[in-house]
Amino acid sequence: MLGIADRYFLSEVSKVFFAVLSTVMLIVVSMLFLRTLEEVNAGVLGSDIVLRFIGLQIAKDAASLLPPIFFVALMVALGRMARDSELIAFSSCGLGPAQIYRALLYAAIPVAISTAWFSFYLRPLVVDEIQEIRTREKDQMHQIAGLKAGRFYQQDDGQITVYVEEIDGKGRLRNIFIHDRRDGEIRLVLSNEGFIRQDRASQDQFVTLLKGRRYDGAPGNPDYAIGEFERYNLRIEPRELGNIRSVKRATYKTSDLVGSDDLRDQAELQYRFAGPLAVITLTILALPLTTTSPRQRGTWRMFLAFLTYFSFFNLQRVAMNWYETGTTPVWLGMLWYQALILVLVILLLLPDSLWLKRLRLSVPQKTSPT
Repeated sequence: MLGIADRYFLSEVSKVFFAVLSTVMLIVVSMLFLRTLEEVNAGVLGSDIVLRFIGLQIAKDAASLLPPIFFVALMVALGRMARDSELIAFSSCGLGPAQIYRALLYAAIPVAISTAWFSFYLRPLVVDEIQEIRTREKDQMHQIAGLKAGRFYQQDDGQITVYVEEIDGKGRLRNIFIHDRRDGEIRLVLSNEGFIRQDRASQDQFVTLLKGRRYDGAPGNPDYAIGEFERYNLRIEPRELGNIRSVKRATYKTSDLVGSDDLRDQAELQYRFAGPLAVITLTILALPLTTTSPRQRGTWRMFLAFLTYFSFFNLQRVAMNWYETGTTPVWLGMLWYQALILVLVILLLLPDSLWLKRLRLSVPQKTSPT
């Protein structure tokens, strides 16, 4: 059963955590939405998968976002309680650091478990699907079925180039240009209107032009032909994509990484451990970084908290790169930065700690003879 103090700390941290999480998610979704719209406008992504693509991106980054969000929530919640002298009141009632840490861990453990689920299970699936979407969209971008107004598209290794100036809401094409170099001949086909259709039986794609002109022949060669047509069909054979398999290690299942001798596989596995472990490490750092006494220097601890925040997550990528390239020994791993920051912060705060001051006061001072 949770005690009164445990429930109070859990309630305060949870309220701030969900408030910070909502704010960060709103910012992240806004940025992803704008970036995705830019890709849609450039023809890299289809407009029909915008919301799904944003959801996949959020799920991919969730394991990296939860630890810093939880750390900020802890600092804000503990800072508010310290400012209102609640931490001093708890200390006066006999609630020491051990009891406070126990209450904070009640909030940290569910966040760590959620981070582990995102990191170990969901992230590989999401990254694999994102890579598949990008590969298919990139392939479709060069197919006739993926035409967008004002852009050149090529098919068959550049043998066919198609340009459409305008596409209306009904799929009708306006001002179409086709450059066809198949079979060793050069054809230029121009038309003011047309449409795209697909044969249901053969799945072949057709660009149908209406009432246009056709020029056959090489530039500079007098042997050429000019003709007009009522209807011109350009047949495009669909390409088989096959099974798309990304080679990114972020798509590997966690079970495939366990026991691998490849340093890059081991680095990816330890990277997945880094998120859940960071939640616990930052929880341990949150209480020492909070100003619990009016006599403690609040500005210094606030500066150290910001420095810890930025150093923690910047060193994570550096440690991973060093481990992959063999800069650091294999036995050290890539999670050393968390222990390093934990020790450095404690050593920096040690001279200002209350228990050290009490220890100094308890030691009898030697008096010089007069």
